[in-house]
Amino acid sequence: MRPIALYTAGRFAVFAVLVALLWLLGLNGFMLFGLALLLSMPVSYLVLGRQLDAVSRVIEERRARCAQLRSQLRGED
Repeated sequence: MRPIALYTAGRFAVFAVLVALLWLLGLNGFMLFGLALLLSMPVSYLVLGRQLDAVSRVIEERRARCAQLRSQLRGED
């Protein structure tokens, strides 16, 4: 669960930094938040690559565990 929380916090931090930078450039209102949201997607992908890999591993491990439990419950193991 920790990698997911770290990645989520990182995404919020990237968004907040972009909002601050765009505000300093003079944007406000809908344009400020819309542009910050659009820019935060690729920036997060580039900056938080390791955290995204960790989240992907956690999700894949959960899927494998669920599949194993399902097969055990069905008696296929």
